[in-house]
Amino acid sequence: MQNVRLKASLDPLQIENRLQYEPEIMELHLVEEDLYHPESLVEVVRALKVQGIQVYLHHPMRYKGKFLDIISSSQEIRDFYDWSSWELAAICKQEKIQCVIHCHYANTESSDYMDFRARKEMRQRVEKLLSISEVCFLWEDTIKGIFSAENPYLFSEIIQPLELPLNIDVSHAFIALQGDNERLQQHLEIFHPYANYFHLVDSFGENHDALPLGQGNIDWNMVKHYVGEKDFIFEIDLKRSGFLDCTPMMRSVEYFNKI
Repeated sequence: MQNVRLKASLDPLQIENRLQYEPEIMELHLVEEDLYHPESLVEVVRALKVQGIQVYLHHPMRYKGKFLDIISSSQEIRDFYDWSSWELAAICKQEKIQCVIHCHYANTESSDYMDFRARKEMRQRVEKLLSISEVCFLWEDTIKGIFSAENPYLFSEIIQPLELPLNIDVSHAFIALQGDNERLQQHLEIFHPYANYFHLVDSFGENHDALPLGQGNIDWNMVKHYVGEKDFIFEIDLKRSGFLDCTPMMRSVEYFNKI
């Protein structure tokens, strides 16, 4: 089957479950503790690459239980953000892979896109990380705030001037645009030239529901045109299956292939 592109943690049982479907791409979603044992991470990356699987990493979402924000007022969170980015950039360069990274998540200090000072600071912080590597990181949008589709200044102030390589999470953009497919199409028309990678996941456009494709309100016939030949994974919520069964992702593979 084509387009088997899946997500897993470093849990061996999750990886074993995904491998039975012979994926083309696997994205490894990391947590804080994974970065304290980089040799184990590299071992998994190499084992997957030997099997012909293209690997992407995903920067940890949290530090000590708190969502990361690149312009956090907490120096401790900033320090972890920077340190972890350096560590992952080194691994990406060594293994010739890339890493998805968030500037922030919803309901963090970057949630007010009208704050000009915060927008300016975010651009400066992103520029600092680009000095580590311009190619290792793929910057992912969130559902609310400065680095989201609701921010009308995102493209002109950050993406375009920095020529920022993106990972577009289609459901995040859809939620940020209040479930409007017409606005989503307008957004993708502008942003997709900068997207090297996509997270494909459905949504009703009201909250972070992370549904299998075809179970929400996103117009996938329209979206598929913008994805084109670029890499992607199906990032479906697997909480109900305990993360060990990726069947909802595989249903999304089948749906996408039929479009």
